[in-house]
Amino acid sequence: MSFNPTVSLLKASKLRAVCLAGAAAISLAGCVTDSLEATSNETDDYHDRHPIVLAQAPTTLDIFPGGQGVLDKGSIDDIRAFAARYRSMGSGRIVILSPSVGGYGTRAAVDDIRRVLASTGLRGSIGLGSYPVADPSLASPIRLSFRGLKAEVVSRCGQWPHDIASGSTLEGWKNESYWNFGCATQAMLAAQVDDPRDFARARALGPSDEEMRLRAIGAVRQGQDPGTNWKVQLTAIGQVGGN
Repeated sequence: MSFNPTVSLLKASKLRAVCLAGAAAISLAGCVTDSLEATSNETDDYHDRHPIVLAQAPTTLDIFPGGQGVLDKGSIDDIRAFAARYRSMGSGRIVILSPSVGGYGTRAAVDDIRRVLASTGLRGSIGLGSYPVADPSLASPIRLSFRGLKAEVVSRCGQWPHDIASGSTLEGWKNESYWNFGCATQAMLAAQVDDPRDFARARALGPSDEEMRLRAIGAVRQGQDPGTNWKVQLTAIGQVGGN
């Protein structure tokens, strides 16, 4: 059997080409995997960009007294609700801040505020102070404040670090939500939830409705539909607004 060097070189060249192609494919697959992993780690969710956290922050209430520093019924109700909030979430003491200038009837109003707070059962110390007024021509309220548990958004809304309308940068071409997206929604949600702890844990289930459960079991035993029979009465569109 004779040895042909030309054929051997040709086979070696083909084998080398196959090996190089395989190595290139493996390398490309590794790059794609790394790229996918890097993309999956980057989130565009506004819940992660503007998270709601629980913090010890001030809760304030502004009271605008009427003539002679008299508190109206609405202001008294607000103070009572403020006291209830303090008992639920507050710590330390309540501080009453009066305007440094321009507060007509302020002393009488502060005394009334302290009496309303005492009538709600608060027995802690109440601090008194003042705050500077930037414009004396504007109405300056009496401000009540305490520190306590509060839900807040970490980031500050209204920031626009990138010009999303500019065509000279790549920010407007990424097909991603802008940085400020969702911040106002998160801030409004944090302000509306009554108990900030609801963001950290679920509340315990309330007692079941035994009467509803017995009614449904009795209906099933009699071979009836246990669901509620809702009656819907439709009105013809022509009768809407008619006499």
